[in-house]
Amino acid sequence: MGLPIICLVGRPNVGKSTLFNRLSHSRQALVSDFEGLTRDRQYAEVLLNNDTQTFATIIDTGGLTNKDNLVDSGIQSQVLNALEESDIIYFIVSSRDGVIGLDLEISARLRKIKKNIILVCNKAEGLNPALAAEFFELGLGEPMLISAEHGQGIAELIDATLPLLPQATVDEIEKVEGIAVAVLGRPNVGKSTLINRMLGQERVLVIDLPGTTRDSIDIPFEREGQKYTLIDTAGIRRKRSTHEKVEIFSIIKAIDALERAHVVILVLDAQTGVTEQDATLLGMIADKGRALLIVINKWDGLDDYQKQEVKRKLDVKLSFVNYASVHYISALHGSGVGKLFAPINRSYKNAGGQYSTSVLNKILEKANQGHQPPPVKGRRLKIKYVNQTDVFPPTFIFHGNHLQNVPNVYERYLKNFFINALKLTNTPIKIEYKSGDNPFKDRKNILNARQIAKKRRLMKFVKKR
Repeated sequence: MGLPIICLVGRPNVGKSTLFNRLSHSRQALVSDFEGLTRDRQYAEVLLNNDTQTFATIIDTGGLTNKDNLVDSGIQSQVLNALEESDIIYFIVSSRDGVIGLDLEISARLRKIKKNIILVCNKAEGLNPALAAEFFELGLGEPMLISAEHGQGIAELIDATLPLLPQATVDEIEKVEGIAVAVLGRPNVGKSTLINRMLGQERVLVIDLPGTTRDSIDIPFEREGQKYTLIDTAGIRRKRSTHEKVEIFSIIKAIDALERAHVVILVLDAQTGVTEQDATLLGMIADKGRALLIVINKWDGLDDYQKQEVKRKLDVKLSFVNYASVHYISALHGSGVGKLFAPINRSYKNAGGQYSTSVLNKILEKANQGHQPPPVKGRRLKIKYVNQTDVFPPTFIFHGNHLQNVPNVYERYLKNFFINALKLTNTPIKIEYKSGDNPFKDRKNILNARQIAKKRRLMKFVKKR
């Protein structure tokens, strides 16, 4: 089950982006007094309650207006989509402006939606209850007074939100069977065709499990005795409108798929190469540390010169995920699709591999012999030993002295050295550092009488000089 979604809506310049930044502890959304600055959606995964480890996805939408130009109508369309998919809606108004006609129009529309709505009265510095009086006429219950800019009332807003979050039942919790493979990519790159090809080869069992409200579908199947679960973020089994909008929820689906996947297949279009949206997906996959196969689809439609150019550009643009293998296929004709299963199986095995501390430390010894850790701020780094703490991805903790500021160049060297030594394919490794604490760092050195006298004599000598 995906994370619950909280959508921030309201007219322009009421502080939606400021509240978004406050909740996400970031400056991801641009903030200005200029009306209508936010036109695209921003999203973030936030921790609402540390004790219960309650997370949610929050979305900052563009300001709703009653204008009929192309930009504003596009924003309105995206906001309506956001409202439809959300679990909780924060309707944000401004205490400085009071209730205006546009607030009344938006509240009338929100009352027709069967969602949990919290009326948030922003810019209410001091949280004086008198500021909330006029907002009762919006018909959305008691306003929550906050000041997003100064952080006032935020804790109370979260406390009011927690009981409204959807609770997952045992039947709703999604389970994956075998190797979980997420297929990601932009619209129209051939994800659906690829998935159908993968399912169509020697398939034994195919079951459509119900999708979540995020429209992500798990498709278990078996091939040559190995069980797989394809996580389809495109919803290929559901025949819906053909004019599917590219919106923020495609990113949320991708994040949810990444959380549950062991291996990710990123599908690129050979004719368009790596676009900005592809780069965003690659960055998300790299951050999560998932095993990765890059599939270049529609390869058969290129001539020899175009193929060389595509490979040359891919070498440059995919350099930051150099651990991933690249596969050239034609999903439409099925060429190269069957060859994907072997690297999927290897990637799963490597990403879930567990390695003994003795093996890792032999590799570390060879790495130190090949390239000693560089000095940082005049101090030579010293890595004493390494051990593994997690899988998917393999996570190693390096123990030693002065490891607080390991240079990025040396970390890349360690990663590449360990990946090669362990013969890992398509999977990155995660490195963490732990420096030995100085047991005397917080202990004050107490001098005896003889040492104090010696110190005084020394200070007299220094002053004479």
